[in-house]
Amino acid sequence: MAELKRIGIVGCGAIGGQLARSIVRFFQDRARLMVLCDLDERKARAIADELAPVPEVLPMESVPVHCDLIIEAANGKVVRNLVPKALDMGRDVIVMSVGGLVEIYEEAFALARRKNANLWIPSGAVAGIDGLEAAMTGGVTSVCLTTRKPPAALEGAPYLAEKGLCPDGLAEETVIFEGSARDAIRGFPQNVNVAATVSFAGLGLDQTRVRVVTGPGISTNSHELEVEGAFGRMTTRTDNVPSPQNPKTSYLAVLSACAMLNEILNPVKVGT
Repeated sequence: MAELKRIGIVGCGAIGGQLARSIVRFFQDRARLMVLCDLDERKARAIADELAPVPEVLPMESVPVHCDLIIEAANGKVVRNLVPKALDMGRDVIVMSVGGLVEIYEEAFALARRKNANLWIPSGAVAGIDGLEAAMTGGVTSVCLTTRKPPAALEGAPYLAEKGLCPDGLAEETVIFEGSARDAIRGFPQNVNVAATVSFAGLGLDQTRVRVVTGPGISTNSHELEVEGAFGRMTTRTDNVPSPQNPKTSYLAVLSACAMLNEILNPVKVGT
């Protein structure tokens, strides 16, 4: 019988909690949830108490010691602290807060190669990453991501404060940002993780174009990906409903993490 993969989850919000339950429910024959970790220890303990066998609740620095695979489902600051240390220990890592990789991706990618560890980035709330990766092998000339979000979902974004913008006051659907993925992630760190994902799969942070659109008629998060290259032209659009546990998280992002975990643990793989 194959040895069970030992998994730890850092961040016990909507995504981390759903993954913890999924591991116990669907992957008992292939994996064991060993550790939960959250800055709010009570969150981690509440989820741990739901599960059997009960995982340990440990501080972040202890997670790589006990696990083969670590799932980050917290925030960008945790990514910057956790990912290099875990990879340096030869541990595999799934990163959900992809924007947190922007400042350290060169170091992280090099560490993964040097330590023979895996760094996995799920597609998240955007469709078309498989097509983009395939297109890149033949040559891609342009990639544009248009993200539409309700005004309330953008609350607290640094870009809005910097420009003195108030989306709640808009009378119609408006493009409030247009620029590189790097600048979009800097200006909307909690809203456009998908821009980092698209960049890493495609032309990079400076050549990937991003538009952020909001207005009174927008009630869901949507992402439209447009790719042109030697293969032709591809357009995908994803209209997301929010996670039942956290309205700021698209439900598809949670499901995408579960799908990636299934791909890692399943010897049969379908799609690019």
